[in-house]
Amino acid sequence: MSEFLSSIHPIAVCFIVFGAKILEITIQSLKTCMMVRGQRLKAAGLGMLECTVWGLVISTIISTLGDNPLRLLFYVCGYACGLFLGSTIESKIALGTSNLQLIANDASTKLIIEYLKDKEKGYTVFDGHGSKDKMNMIFIVLPRKEVSVVLKEIRAICDNKVFVVASDVSKYAGGYGMVK
Repeated sequence: MSEFLSSIHPIAVCFIVFGAKILEITIQSLKTCMMVRGQRLKAAGLGMLECTVWGLVISTIISTLGDNPLRLLFYVCGYACGLFLGSTIESKIALGTSNLQLIANDASTKLIIEYLKDKEKGYTVFDGHGSKDKMNMIFIVLPRKEVSVVLKEIRAICDNKVFVVASDVSKYAGGYGMVK
């Protein structure tokens, strides 16, 4: 591999380094997200692919990075672009499950419950008290892919008079429509 790289124009090698680093770090980012969400088998497969990229391309040129500042610059920029691309892809495919905790007054709670029933979403409502009024807490567990649409629609029907906390769920069992 090093003979091949030495036969190529130095600028082309910089772009190979850049592209390989983007590929490696994008895969690494997706692998990490899958591990965190408990998708171990998929993460292991991506880990093998990541190591293959590292072994075939990056390890061949890593020893010469210090000799060529331009190559080092392309390496560093590839790393940053790979992080950005990996996180962008992961947000688009929206792996995993989310928990929405909504805090709303009685009128908004009724509208939210009606919406959730229409959309056949499971929920749990708890009575509570805020600093000034009686409030309700509504728990919803749903696929992460659906969170932005559900939140947008809930905020619209409540005129943005709902407090929302969203978090990732790593494990769950049972529940309406959520048996896993």
